Amino acid sequence: MTMIPVLPPPRAPLNLPDFINSDSKLRDAAQKLESTFLAEMLKSAGLGASRSSFGGGVGEDQFSSFLREAQADEMARSGGIGLAESLFHAMKIRLDA
Repeated sequence: MTMIPVLPPPRAPLNLPDFINSDSKLRDAAQKLESTFLAEMLKSAGLGASRSSFGGGVGEDQFSSFLREAQADEMARSGGIGLAESLFHAMKIRLDA
């Protein structure tokens, strides 16, 4: 009896608009990941921590995370630390393989 080899499922062909759309989705995902990473780094660095005297109180504590996230988003959009670009290329290679 002849064994039939198991073949991987066929890949759907990518036309140009899907390819461009795929790249933009990958870039967005990489940028969001870098932004999240930067927000955590800013939090660890103490950005937005309550001040002991003349602080904003409970309101400052509740909204400081929004400020950190907005600052991290802007940092990532303006180039960040290069993490998004590295992530994009790694994901692109993984998808093309």
